[in-house]
Amino acid sequence: MEQFIHVLRGLLGIAVLLSLAWLLSENRRGIPWRVVATGLALQLIFAALVLYFGPARTVVEWVGKRFVDLLGFTAEGSRFVFGSLAQQEKHGVIFAIGILPSIIFFSAFTSLLYYLGILQRVVYCFAWVFAKTMRLSGAETLSASANIFLGQTEAPFLIKPYLPAMTRSEMLTIMIGGMATIAGAVMLAYITFLGGADDQQKIYFATHLITASVINAPAGLLISKMILPQTESVNRDLAVSREKLGTNLVDAICLGTTDGLKLAVNVGAMLIAFTALIALGNALLGWCGAPHTLTLGNTTVFATPGCNAWIEHATGGAFKGLSLEFLLGLLYAPIAWLIGIDYGHLMQSGALLGTRTVLNEFVAFLQLGQLKANGTFTDQRSIVILTYAMCGFANIVSIGIQIGGIGALAPSQRPNLASLGVKAMIGGTLACYLSACVAGMLT
Repeated sequence: MEQFIHVLRGLLGIAVLLSLAWLLSENRRGIPWRVVATGLALQLIFAALVLYFGPARTVVEWVGKRFVDLLGFTAEGSRFVFGSLAQQEKHGVIFAIGILPSIIFFSAFTSLLYYLGILQRVVYCFAWVFAKTMRLSGAETLSASANIFLGQTEAPFLIKPYLPAMTRSEMLTIMIGGMATIAGAVMLAYITFLGGADDQQKIYFATHLITASVINAPAGLLISKMILPQTESVNRDLAVSREKLGTNLVDAICLGTTDGLKLAVNVGAMLIAFTALIALGNALLGWCGAPHTLTLGNTTVFATPGCNAWIEHATGGAFKGLSLEFLLGLLYAPIAWLIGIDYGHLMQSGALLGTRTVLNEFVAFLQLGQLKANGTFTDQRSIVILTYAMCGFANIVSIGIQIGGIGALAPSQRPNLASLGVKAMIGGTLACYLSACVAGMLT
């Protein structure tokens, strides 16, 4: 009975999310419902295979174990540079030493696979499935498939020759594909956040993160075609660019390492700034929610009871008072319920979903990992659903990243990138929530 209720809630969530995409559409009569149905079917099939079909789950778990192995290799490099500071059993997890180096290493490793042509072959297999089943252009399915492994500005590099001639619909598909998935480099960090020091937990969440990134790809494709249906003829050639990164193998690794370093430094700086701003905002809101008394001499002019104590009591101690997390929790709690989160965790889940959109997913995953580690958030099913819902780059900052990154590859497309930025962020968010509904139905 409980599973039946989960399925009904998942179907309701999918219906509401598709209705929102329909309302946002620029051409509702032109929506290709066959593409929508096929995209949903691919999501359900991929997710069901991983969750219920032993051989498929074994394969994905094997890939997850290889991601965990990469974390171990990263630790070797960190110990060589930082010495005993990298020993987690002695000092705990020092973020700059225990987390950020994994971004650098995976970026270098990805460049190595790209130079050898291995990554392109894997991407081509996914793109072939999407192109044949959903009948979309070769370039947009290639980019969506590449986003399973690469970031929102790296994946379009695979289709660089096609970018200048792409239609608005194709460009939105490229943008939503980037917003709806995460890069492998940051996936390693999220595995560490959620798995902690337990290798089995790391493999468990690596499996779900990989599955989320895969099923988010068709979700992004179907949402993009609902918001901006394709009316012009498109190039259906499925050919991966043969342009290589670097002049030789060593140069490719060096370029990947440099790119990874830039990303790691950016992530570290971003977390310092956003965490400090959250603390500042919470301090101001906490003061506003505290009781205040104004007196003139011995006379009390007015007194306010404040709301901090009430909030702490009403939320069972989950929130200590008026804060950004509490306000975001109120705003996003209905969405948390819609994607399948149980009642006892709606406020906390809403706060994480809001943080992911307003700030970014890295901060949200870090907070989720901390809540899981300290025992505040214990419901495994809700954590899994949130993993799918937050597995994407759909946030305000990513709009600027895409305009700058993709615009550098195709300067003529900058006007389209700028005009479609907000729709891409909303579309990427809807795609991630669709995958969360699927996960909620099947988990």
